[in-house]
Amino acid sequence: MATELDSLTEKPEVQVRPQLRNGDRMTQAEFLRRYQSMPHVSHAELIEGRVYMPSPVSADRHGEPHFDFITWLGIYRVMTPGVVGGDNSTLQMDVDNAPQPDGYLRLTQQAGGQSRLVDGYIQGAPELIVEIAASTVSYDLHEKLNAYRRNGVKEYVVWRTEDSAIDWFILVEGRFDRHPASDDGIYRSEVFPGLWLDSTAVLNGDMARVLQVLQQGLADPSHQEFVATLAAQQ
Repeated sequence: MATELDSLTEKPEVQVRPQLRNGDRMTQAEFLRRYQSMPHVSHAELIEGRVYMPSPVSADRHGEPHFDFITWLGIYRVMTPGVVGGDNSTLQMDVDNAPQPDGYLRLTQQAGGQSRLVDGYIQGAPELIVEIAASTVSYDLHEKLNAYRRNGVKEYVVWRTEDSAIDWFILVEGRFDRHPASDDGIYRSEVFPGLWLDSTAVLNGDMARVLQVLQQGLADPSHQEFVATLAAQQ
């Protein structure tokens, strides 16, 4: 029979949640529970029910291109009320997917956006997502592309750093079609009017030219009309 002293010295049971491991299979709910219990881990994704935990990334193949893309998106966001953006934020999409994209733009709920903030997390799909990928073999262009398509991401932009190429996809009747650049090499977003990207300039690291073309897009009547429409909805 346990004595009163024994009861005082008994240690409470501590529930240890299993850690995330690269390649594990689980639901979004279980993934988020485990991820939140691992504050030392800064990047993990659930794509089509599988856990991906990328290795450390290089500056020239990821970090610096990422920085340039975020600069481009950030300036557009500042100049377009009703649009917000971010990077490396976990998205709660469906039961099999909780990606952490390199960058995104989304419309606020007040502006008619398809995603929303719940307890600090984005639920649903941002209208536009960008990723930095090494090459065509990356899961960004396979499993993740399919997850984004199925969850209704309207535009998906991938910068393949090893291939020195940009892939721009647009959602059309439930499928991702390639969105071509115009004859002058400029991509023009259909979802976010005025979001223009000079593909040659960004691949060459010429951010002065990238921002010059973006400013042209922001001055275009299509962007001014878009801003007016967003203002009327809020």
